Amino acid sequence: MSAPGSRSARRLRFANRLHRAVNPIMRRIVGHLPGQALLETTGRRTGRVRHTPIGGAIRDGHFWFVSDHGAASAYVRNLTAEPRVRVRQRGVWHSGTAHVLPDDDARARLRTLPRLNSTMVRALGTNPTTIRIDLDD
Repeated sequence: MSAPGSRSARRLRFANRLHRAVNPIMRRIVGHLPGQALLETTGRRTGRVRHTPIGGAIRDGHFWFVSDHGAASAYVRNLTAEPRVRVRQRGVWHSGTAHVLPDDDARARLRTLPRLNSTMVRALGTNPTTIRIDLDD
């Protein structure tokens, strides 16, 4: 993790505050917006269902997205502990298995994904990390 006063640490704190304010609203509408999705994971400690708004796209049977903070994101730690997830995009739930791809070029991947979310990840991200979900259907 970065030093407490570093630019990256400040960016992470700002992004966390922004996500806490915006995510409750986004959880209600995001699964229906083009380029946006709702990720359902299982809490690694509680076992409870968790929903996180994300941006990404389905390409060739996989759902691709980039986490702005990589392993520092709670949902990434959740899907690492339990890779079976669901993604809701355009009102339809898809089940699959998530894979964290630290060796993938996340910045290049962002260029292939929906522009709005990609811009936010580039602006707020401290450790962009690619995630691929192999869809069952």
